[in-house]
Amino acid sequence: MTKQKLSAAEALEGVKSGDTILVGGFGLIGAPLTLIEELTEKDVSGLTIVSNNLGESGKGLGKLLNQGKIKKGIGSYFTSNRDVGDKYQAGEIELELLPQGTLAESIRAGGAGLGGYYTTTGVGTALAEGKEERKIDGVPYIFEKAIRGDVALIRAHKADTLGNLVYYKTARNFNPLMATAAKMVIVEVDEIVEPGELNPEEVVTPHLFIDAIIEAKQVLTKEGVVSV
Repeated sequence: MTKQKLSAAEALEGVKSGDTILVGGFGLIGAPLTLIEELTEKDVSGLTIVSNNLGESGKGLGKLLNQGKIKKGIGSYFTSNRDVGDKYQAGEIELELLPQGTLAESIRAGGAGLGGYYTTTGVGTALAEGKEERKIDGVPYIFEKAIRGDVALIRAHKADTLGNLVYYKTARNFNPLMATAAKMVIVEVDEIVEPGELNPEEVVTPHLFIDAIIEAKQVLTKEGVVSV
């Protein structure tokens, strides 16, 4: 079934205050910059953002942060944006820090329909505080809950009109995992092609996970973020 090709504003109509939103990207690489920019124009607040980091100062998710729309961030690398630390110290945002592999596995578990999993990562550290611990074959593990979102905003290189996706090199990062772990998945791509034009061996995310497709209007270049 052909997926609806929408404007960013139309695609985000279902996003509401208080939602948990999974946002792809590693820094600004592989981030859905057009969708994020449109989200800054939307009247929403109290968002929980699950992403490796919260953009850069005034860029990507950093812009949404500075608007005060993010209540909580769940991620691995918040220090790439000093505004995050300032807002945390001021009590303006909650943060949940997860090791990068744990973040990825928690999203994968959410997409697989699991409630959570046990891992040795973080055992005996501050990251284990308040989490269930048990021994398996004499080895201590902590329990990590799976992560699911109300919405996932992801970035791919190309999509066909059915919603099959291919990615570009490291811009792939968290995007395929997030595509499996939300009630509504919106993808931003460089190009939309007809079915049969993508090499099926290169398709990473099959169409059944995708609800809406938009074409990118904000892209990351060597000169920074530019409009196209």
